[in-house]
Amino acid sequence: SPTGDSSMASQAQEEIIEMKDVFSVKLKRRRFVGQKKGGTLLGITIFKCLNKEENKLTDCAVHLNNLSEDHCQSWFRHLKEILNGFQNRPKSLKVFVNPSSHKREATHVYYEQVAPLFKLADIKTDVTVTEYEGHALSVLKECELQAFDGVVCVGGDGSVSEVAHGLLLKAQIDAGKDTDYIPKPVRAPVPLGVIPAGTTNILAHTLYGIKHAVTATLHIVMGHIQPVDVCTFSTPSKLLRFGFSAMFGFGARTLALAEKHRWMPSNQRKDFAFIKTLADLKPEECELSFLPLQIPQEDSHENDRITLLYLGSKDQWHKIQGHFLNVSIMAIPCLCSMAPRGLAPNTRLNNGSMALIVVQNTSRTEFIKHLKRYASVKNQFNFPFVETYTVQEVKVQPKLRSGLDAKENTYLNAASAEGNYPWNIDGDLMKEASEVHIRVHPQLINLYGVNTDDLESSQATCNCL
Repeated sequence: SPTGDSSMASQAQEEIIEMKDVFSVKLKRRRFVGQKKGGTLLGITIFKCLNKEENKLTDCAVHLNNLSEDHCQSWFRHLKEILNGFQNRPKSLKVFVNPSSHKREATHVYYEQVAPLFKLADIKTDVTVTEYEGHALSVLKECELQAFDGVVCVGGDGSVSEVAHGLLLKAQIDAGKDTDYIPKPVRAPVPLGVIPAGTTNILAHTLYGIKHAVTATLHIVMGHIQPVDVCTFSTPSKLLRFGFSAMFGFGARTLALAEKHRWMPSNQRKDFAFIKTLADLKPEECELSFLPLQIPQEDSHENDRITLLYLGSKDQWHKIQGHFLNVSIMAIPCLCSMAPRGLAPNTRLNNGSMALIVVQNTSRTEFIKHLKRYASVKNQFNFPFVETYTVQEVKVQPKLRSGLDAKENTYLNAASAEGNYPWNIDGDLMKEASEVHIRVHPQLINLYGVNTDDLESSQATCNCL
């Protein structure tokens, strides 16, 4: 109750704090400068997670004043018991920090914004600051994951993709699976947390609806779990990687050119590669085979933005052959600041399907119109040269070409006359000359976060409460 004028007490309002929103409780003491233990007891402080506007979460402290040691210890003990009862909340985390992400801000983000909240929530951490590409993967292969409740990645899309791949690959190794051919992979044993510190941060935007390190951290601290579909990308002879999305054609060529100019600053490099690839726009000749998603007829519904196919035969493949400017295969909506509705707005995080988006050969002007639509609320697929499908599996078979000229080699990053075609898999460049087979595996991994489909409704509920 407030101190001072008695008239103030009549204005005091009762506030209810739900324990599901609390993530830490501490004894509150007054200490002198340099004093680390003891001090005058003032009461206890409760730290809760608060929902703000635009999907943001923040931490808030509530001070409860009481000078009785016995009372405070009793309250402290009981509140800690309640907090320990929340099963999804992590007690120990393996953390990977990529110091090279974006503007080299990941280390600062982690130690300034993330680590203090983990410490406040009494979460133990084992931190690896990665030193080279593939470092996190090599650590995860040898990691005893049973010692942790979750794995956290602080970095951009490429870093997150590497950690997710390593986490799932480790799961297959531990299960005794053949890692060259994995038709039915086992689920990741622990959840993955994503702290955005990259350029586009597609997975973070898709999970949280926003790029905000504190929001991402609090979702981890609170143990908010979201099952997510994962794809396997394979050639006929080997598994390439686990991932969430891929692009072949324009999206991959742009990344390949950007990678050849890593000496440029990140944003400048990406803008240059985008403009240059657009100036040299050319289609890829390939054959696409896909297995449409099996949708029971009574559950199917009309959707003018996507082609939903129902087939009586379970294994009836469709084939498309031609010249394509871009092919996207995405198991998640892929939200980002440049595409607020997502690169694949008609798929979901965990509906067991992929969006196959095929952009056929057209003029540069029409292609630019299609790209511009991603930044607006208009339907980016409402063009005669764009086709969309909901699928379970896709096979992409490039038509090998010979006699590529020097310019073509530069922009395609081709390694030989046979041609290693670039792929953009979750922001990572991969080059393959043979067919690539993509399968979706429902809810293969748990991520810390919420389903962005529910963000608006949950935010409205929080505001009402």
